[in-house]
Amino acid sequence: MKRRTVRPMIDERDIEQLRERVYSFADLESYTVKERLMIRAADVVFYSLLGAICSTLQWEVRGRESLDLIFSNGHQPIYTFWHVCIVMATWFWRNRGIVVMSSASRDAEYTGRVIQRFGYGTARGSATRGGGRAMAEMAQCLQNEMGVAFTIDGPRGPVYVAKPGAVTLAKHTGHAILPFHIAASKYIELPSWDRLQIPMPYSSAICLIGEPIYVARDSTSSEVAATQEMLQSALDNLRKEGVAWRA
Repeated sequence: MKRRTVRPMIDERDIEQLRERVYSFADLESYTVKERLMIRAADVVFYSLLGAICSTLQWEVRGRESLDLIFSNGHQPIYTFWHVCIVMATWFWRNRGIVVMSSASRDAEYTGRVIQRFGYGTARGSATRGGGRAMAEMAQCLQNEMGVAFTIDGPRGPVYVAKPGAVTLAKHTGHAILPFHIAASKYIELPSWDRLQIPMPYSSAICLIGEPIYVARDSTSSEVAATQEMLQSALDNLRKEGVAWRA
């Protein structure tokens, strides 16, 4: 069912300022000269490595019609996925102007600058620091035809446990949550909290896209909780489908 999204009044100058904030590299003046050099060097190195590996992957996509349905209904997607597949997701969804939440920290500068090189924007904040400001900025992005994304179990886990950010944002904006998962046929798993997977060059990869999930603005707390469980289940099922595909 098509849902009507109410757009706030915002003039062209405000939209340009919004785009400037999310799509421009952050100012590094607060860092030492050494830190700035390290951030910029890591930015170029990781961007080059990710591109070199992921450009060799052979892709399969299931569920693309779910994304088409969101756009045909006049909405924007709130892309939602597990942190484990962030490397492949960064490549697959590149150059679409998607805005992601990025922690306001030095560590986040490394990843933030890399993904911006792939055509993403960043809203700075996390569940523990500046999250409210970042959520408000992501809501503005949605209302001005910019999709947004959540690594839903980030930034620190627990792994495969969906946090409420995507459901909260969907409730306040009327836009659609789009769960997805990406799996590679061959990969290296890092010993990190998220079990991050780095695909092997020339392996196969699949992007599994689930059905859109909407949250009514007048949802009760119990209905919101039920939607959160629905999202958790959808992401779990997509991950299981990825495991089965690999096998």
